[in-house]
Amino acid sequence: MSRVSARIAAIAESATLAVDAKAKALKAAGRPVIGFGAGEPDFPTPDYIVEAAAAATRVVANHRYTPAAGLPEMREAIVAKTKRDSNYVITADQVLVTNGGKQAVYQAFATIIDPGDEVLLPSPYWTTYPECVKLAGGKSVEVFADETQNYLVTVEQLEAARTPKTKALLFCSPSNPTGSVYSVEQVKAIGEWALKNNIWVISDEIYEHLLYDGATAPSMAVLVPGLADTCIIINGVAKTYAMTGWRVGWMIGPKDVIKAATNLQSHLSSNVSNVSQRAAIAALTGDLSAVHKMGEAFDRRRKLIVGLLNEIPGFVCPTPTGAFYVYPSVKGVLGKTIRGKTPKTSAELATLILEEVEVAAVPGEAFGPSGYLRFSYATSDEDIVEGIGRIKKLLTEG
Repeated sequence: MSRVSARIAAIAESATLAVDAKAKALKAAGRPVIGFGAGEPDFPTPDYIVEAAAAATRVVANHRYTPAAGLPEMREAIVAKTKRDSNYVITADQVLVTNGGKQAVYQAFATIIDPGDEVLLPSPYWTTYPECVKLAGGKSVEVFADETQNYLVTVEQLEAARTPKTKALLFCSPSNPTGSVYSVEQVKAIGEWALKNNIWVISDEIYEHLLYDGATAPSMAVLVPGLADTCIIINGVAKTYAMTGWRVGWMIGPKDVIKAATNLQSHLSSNVSNVSQRAAIAALTGDLSAVHKMGEAFDRRRKLIVGLLNEIPGFVCPTPTGAFYVYPSVKGVLGKTIRGKTPKTSAELATLILEEVEVAAVPGEAFGPSGYLRFSYATSDEDIVEGIGRIKKLLTEG
C-alpha cells in the first residue's frame, strides 16, 4: 500500500518555484547565478502598506480568529476597488478573501468542478492551473496558441475543443507565462461564446495593472454582463503592490458559489492573517502612484529584455503588452550542439544554460509544449543585461 495517496502523488511540483529554489540555493553556495524564474516583483512593498501592517500588530483584535470569508473592511475594500478598476459592481457577499491568488484558483475549481468535468485551458498556461483542475477531479483540455498567434487562443479553437463534458474555461489576461493581452474584441467574443454554451469562466485578473503600449485588460464579466452568474474572478495584491509574501488574494463570484467556497475554506485554512488583510486594505484604499512607478520600471525592462533576446540566433521573442514575463520560442536552438551537448527540448536547454552559464529560466514544458523559455523581467536592468548576455555568448560560441 502506498504511503502517499494517489491523488497527491499525481501532483507535479511547481516548476517555477523549483527553478527559483535551485537558483537561490546556488546563490547561497556562492555561485553567481542570475535568476529569471520567479514571478515576483523585486521591489519592496510600499512603505504605507508596511506601516499599516505594523500598526495592525498592536491591535488585539487582529490576534484572534476573524470570519473565514475575510474581514468585513477587507471585503468592502475589494468591492470598492473592483468598481474603481474594472467598473464591475458587486456586493461584499460575492467576495472571499484567500491566502493568495493560488488558493483562490484551487477553491474555484474545487467548488464548481465534479469528477469527469472538462476545463478548457488555453496554453501556454500558468503551471498551477492543471494541478488544481486535477485535484478537483476534472480534466484539463489544453488549447494551444503559439507565437504566430501571440499566444492568444481564438473562439474557433475553443469551440473545436468543446465537448458535452466541458464545464469551465480558465481565462488569464494579461497572461502568465507569456505576457500577452487579449483585445477588448477578443475578450468579448470569448465571453459571448462561453455564455452561449453555458460554460463557466474562471478569470484570473491578477496582472490587471501591469499593462504597456496602451493595452487594456477589461473584465469579461463587464463586457458580457450575462456571464455574472457563471463567472469567478481571481485577483490579489501580490503582483500589483509587490506583496507576494503577504499571501492575500480573493475570489469574486455568484453568492452561492462564494458561500460554498467559504465553507471549504473554513475547514481548510480558516481566515487569512488579519495583519496581512490590514496591509491589503491599505493597499487597495490608497492611490496607485507606487504601482505606476513600478510599472514604469517594468516597461523599461520589458523593452530591454525583448531587444536582447531577439539578438540571440534561434530565439524569437514577441513583445508582450502585460505582466512581467517574456516567452521566446527557442525552437531554432534545439538540436544544435552546444559545448558538446545537444539539447532536444527546452527543458534540456534550460538545464544546459543553468549549468554552463549560471542563468535560470523556466522551460516551456512547465506551461505546455516544449520549445520555449519563460524569463521574468522582475529583476534589475543590470541582471537582465548580464544574464541574457551570458546566454548569447554561450549560444554564439564558435
